[in-house]
Amino acid sequence: MPPYDCMLLLKPHVRKESVIELVSRVGKHVYRRNGVLTDLKSLGTVQLGYGIKKLDGRYYQGQLMQMTMMTPPSFNSELHYLNKEDRLLRWILVKHRDFKFGRDLLNEDDSDMRLIGSSLYDVDSDKDEEDSDEQEEE
Repeated sequence: MPPYDCMLLLKPHVRKESVIELVSRVGKHVYRRNGVLTDLKSLGTVQLGYGIKKLDGRYYQGQLMQMTMMTPPSFNSELHYLNKEDRLLRWILVKHRDFKFGRDLLNEDDSDMRLIGSSLYDVDSDKDEEDSDEQEEE
């Protein structure tokens, strides 16, 4: 099952209990399809670049939520009920590309894994220590 991010942009005045109910409904749908909800983030209130027109007005702010999940590829077509949700301004499901997990991750070259944990500053500081050691010997 590939990983997906579901971004939900809700109206700014929606109560926290209502947001929790909507997110739990999507999460239950994921679990019914044998999927896994791996992460849930609230990115807070965001300013929109343009107004989104709905029946009850035009919105220039919204509450942004990110749900990371692993579901079957057919899951995208099953989220059509979100279109009728009056609490949402917009929603989108984005598939992660080049995502490695399980045995694919373990079979990678060890040198690539070593580079992830280091930074340019770590490499430079090692050279500085060697230079200072040489100066002390002189």
